[in-house]
Amino acid sequence: MMIEELNEAAERERDRQNQFEDRILCCTVAGCHSCGSKPIRAAIAREIEAQGRQDEVELCGTGCLGLCGEGPLVKSRAANAIYARVQPGDAADLVAGRHDILTSKRVDNLPFYAGQHRLILSNSGVADPESVFDYIAAGGYGALSKTITEMEPNEVVEEIKRSGLRGRGGAGYPAGVKWELVARQNSPVKYVVCNADEGDPGAFMNRSVLEGDPHRVLEGMAIAGWAVGASQGYIYARGESPLAIERLTTALQQAEREGLLGHRVLGHKFQFRIDLRIGAGAYVCGEETSLIASIEGQRGQPRPRPPYPPERGLWEQPTLINNVETFAAIPSIILNGADWYRKIGSPNSPGTKVFALAGRIVHTGLVEVPLGTTLRKVLFEMGGGIAGGHQFKAAQTGGPAGGCIPSEHLDLPLDYDSLRTIGSMMGSGGLIVLDSTTCMVDMARFFMEFCMDESCGKCTPCRAGTVQMHHLLHRITTGQGTESDAATLEELADLLKETSLCGLGQAAPNPVISTLRHFRGEYIAHIREHRCPAGSCEMRREVTV
Repeated sequence: MMIEELNEAAERERDRQNQFEDRILCCTVAGCHSCGSKPIRAAIAREIEAQGRQDEVELCGTGCLGLCGEGPLVKSRAANAIYARVQPGDAADLVAGRHDILTSKRVDNLPFYAGQHRLILSNSGVADPESVFDYIAAGGYGALSKTITEMEPNEVVEEIKRSGLRGRGGAGYPAGVKWELVARQNSPVKYVVCNADEGDPGAFMNRSVLEGDPHRVLEGMAIAGWAVGASQGYIYARGESPLAIERLTTALQQAEREGLLGHRVLGHKFQFRIDLRIGAGAYVCGEETSLIASIEGQRGQPRPRPPYPPERGLWEQPTLINNVETFAAIPSIILNGADWYRKIGSPNSPGTKVFALAGRIVHTGLVEVPLGTTLRKVLFEMGGGIAGGHQFKAAQTGGPAGGCIPSEHLDLPLDYDSLRTIGSMMGSGGLIVLDSTTCMVDMARFFMEFCMDESCGKCTPCRAGTVQMHHLLHRITTGQGTESDAATLEELADLLKETSLCGLGQAAPNPVISTLRHFRGEYIAHIREHRCPAGSCEMRREVTV
């Protein structure tokens, strides 16, 4: 496909879609698959044939529609409505257009959707993730076309810098600065790597983007390749995400077939190829130097830094590494401009962020909101509040590397800098809601056990320190803690943060530090009174191993 053919392809596909009276889009990401979306789609397909409406109604899949706990979800374009908990028996009404009968299942009018600003998820409910032409019809690859025809590489880097986009992988490092570092390297070989190794418990943002809109990520990577002077990209995905891998494989094949990736991108002299690499599920491989080692075929363990990947990364060459959501934001920034993007979100954290709502909350699923939106709005307006009539206790952000946000900070803006002030962090976007029945000491123990199990063992502070911290937390939750244990935990936490080789060990103590900071009374109750205030952990007099 040549550059001039891109708009023609988009127009043809839009005309084809508009010939149908309705387009029924079934959510086909993992969440709805687990709820039974495949039988729903099959029932709708049978009903279209039975009613003889093949020329009036089109059925296709789409990306995550958000309310994962209410699946299977189905959207009707004609009614502009999203229906929840759809059953095979609803297929006849959907196909016949009897939407008044389905009113009780309609959810798009809930506050859950009203507060969202969908950029990363904008194609969910619009495009079929398995069709490159659906993506093109929705404006896909238009940003790539603009990049290679209207912008010099340095202009692309400057646009990303001006946008203020911060890396969505956790630390929030300015994406444009990282791009500039790679672009400045005088090397004939450079690489662009997408970190899709999403391993935080309760996090499924990146996986859902890959399952629901893989071409957006490919386009963002190709734009990055143009900007920094790379001709080869890699996506490092977790083996535990088979549907994401399947969708990526299909998208890569389609993009190469249509000349959107490969030797001559859109008929231009620019060449950019993307290969897929599958990880075996080691959490440490989410750390960039461990990820690089794994792609190279070595054991996934971190390397000392400096040098940093922008200088010497994959196969000792300059390497740009961003996560899925960061690359997915790039096409919108290029098409609409940095000034437009900076108007969304907060001054120091522009743009939107996708959060995965999980835990003790009424509406679980994916929400995309402007950065700076308060936790209260996300949880109580969009999330529907705490499930089961219990009281809100805390929200855990950032997974094992993050910290908890107690109730007194419900009006805290969700952005990178605000979260740091209370000892938490954005992380990749997992947001686990905890209620009054949750033991915060046991929650810290759970995350420490996770980090202990996932430690690669290369450095002593992480290898031994996580074991010792877990041992102390286990003692406390089983009624064997002593007055000195809390102080020892704090000493070990400082040791790990200051001396661990990579981010896993450095961040492993965060849940302990934040729970000691905000819920020290629970630790004291466990130690002095041998009592769990939440009544949920095991206060047994057992000998620890």
